Amino acid sequence: MAEHETLAGMGAIITDGGVAFRVWAPHADSVSVMGDFNEWSSEANPLDDEGHGYWYGVVEGATPGHEYKFHLTNGDQVLDRIDPYAMQVTNSVGNGVIYDHAAFDWEGDSAHCPPHHELVIYEMHVGSFNPDGEGVGGFHDVIDQLDYLKGLGVNALQIMPVAEFAGDQSWGYNPAHIFAVESAYGGPDAFKTLIKTAHAEGFAVILDVVYNHFGPSDLDLWQFDGWSDNGKGGIYFYNDDRSATPWGDTRPDYGREEVRRFIHDNAMMWLREYHVDGLRLDMTPYMRSVSGGGFELEEGFGLMRWITDSMRSEYPGRISIAEDLHGHDRIVGTEDFGAGFHAQWDAEFVHPVRHAITAMTDEERSLASIADAIAHNYDGDPFRRVVYTESHDEVANGSARVPHEIDPGNADGWFAQKRSTVGGALVMTSPGIPMIFQGQEALEGGWFSDDDPLDWDRIERFRGITKLYKDLIDLRLNRGGVTRGLTGRGLNIYHVNEADNVIVFQRWLDHGAGDDVVVVVNLSTETYTDYRVGMPHGGLWKLRFNSDARLYSSLFGDFDSFDATAHDDTGEDGMGAHANISIAPYSVLIYSQDA
Repeated sequence: MAEHETLAGMGAIITDGGVAFRVWAPHADSVSVMGDFNEWSSEANPLDDEGHGYWYGVVEGATPGHEYKFHLTNGDQVLDRIDPYAMQVTNSVGNGVIYDHAAFDWEGDSAHCPPHHELVIYEMHVGSFNPDGEGVGGFHDVIDQLDYLKGLGVNALQIMPVAEFAGDQSWGYNPAHIFAVESAYGGPDAFKTLIKTAHAEGFAVILDVVYNHFGPSDLDLWQFDGWSDNGKGGIYFYNDDRSATPWGDTRPDYGREEVRRFIHDNAMMWLREYHVDGLRLDMTPYMRSVSGGGFELEEGFGLMRWITDSMRSEYPGRISIAEDLHGHDRIVGTEDFGAGFHAQWDAEFVHPVRHAITAMTDEERSLASIADAIAHNYDGDPFRRVVYTESHDEVANGSARVPHEIDPGNADGWFAQKRSTVGGALVMTSPGIPMIFQGQEALEGGWFSDDDPLDWDRIERFRGITKLYKDLIDLRLNRGGVTRGLTGRGLNIYHVNEADNVIVFQRWLDHGAGDDVVVVVNLSTETYTDYRVGMPHGGLWKLRFNSDARLYSSLFGDFDSFDATAHDDTGEDGMGAHANISIAPYSVLIYSQDA
């Protein structure tokens, strides 16, 4: 090879007149790079040993678009491997592709995550988000539906993992090549086009990433340079009992600096090169512990903190979310003991709320547990949690969509519609970052599967339910200018009637007309008229939302709930006024005063 300046970076590094290649293979005796640029010769372009396990060289004439692999020897072993840092692959068992991030025209695009108190997330799976229902969906299908999602009112898309996985259909939680974008979805340029288009339409894009395990199949990382211990995964993995995860024997070795940097580089790549507005780390308990219960993997916990610290310092305004689900404040803590995430999925909300809306009888519902779910927070801040009733995990793996859980024999019926929408209303009115899962707004039934596309006909059939979610989202984001309190941290749960299954709570940002919001929830099969509840103060309280309205469903009763006139006193629920309201079974009312 000709003399060249040594370039920083890993994998295929674009330079003038060629491409530099660097790979970490500490146990290899020799490494070369072969590809379209040298007629796949394993001898034409050997790499130099830089020391500390790194191999490097420059290939003149190699260009973006050329396919390539590394050729390694270790004793008698001869290994052809896809570059661990490959930014594009032909498929999970194919070749790496030289890819130039700088060649994409972002046209001035930049990330723009809304403030966390004004964030409404729509979780989606690219492969099943195809409107024609044929084959595997792609990024172009999501682009085609951005107008629909904009009409729904959400402002953030949380996309299930898109790193290259085995095969063409998957949830995405089996990453084979974490730097490459899934080829079946369209690859890196298509993903960038989706993000650029989404930003132009006002959406943030949050990406799900998987660092608690790799694979377990189609892994060129497995025994990458021919070395392993105890028959395990070699240099990228723990080679003792710390390797075991529920998804395979493939936990990365967070104690190795090269592996830590590999994962950290990946997280930063999504933020830098793809302009994503945030990262959601999958199942962080298995990064901080072997069994998912403790904190004994200090190096894994430290890696998470390194990622979140880097996001805060290098990419301020982006959001980091943990799927931890164990209720630990330290996951979002920023002191020395904390992992530093901005927010985490809240199991303390989803489980009691799902139980309350899916229980067969009213006697099984606990209003105290609902009150606890509404009031829960982390580190003293309710916006450090994501609240939901449906997610990809909650509607699969032995569970189903909420309407199916409510009434398996009639998931489109009255009970399913009424109680699932109560759950949706609690998501949108409780303090926290609300999230819905694709199809929830159209009463999607059954359970989630990567080979079962969304039934887009339901958007038309249940357009009233979709409007219900749209109206809730508009109220949550104060688009009418009279429900600002739903964006605030203020909460007072002041009426919890276990006997009648009625709960009432107040939300506020700064207090006052157009700010204070009162939410009334009836989780019983009974209709209540002239039901007396406390109100923050006297005057006319306008009814902004009635989930029983017939415009949402022909099955709903359109029960006559009206604006409420509150009378000043101090005798009801410890509030400054009281009103008599009427509410239908399994319904939610939202009141506020004109600004």
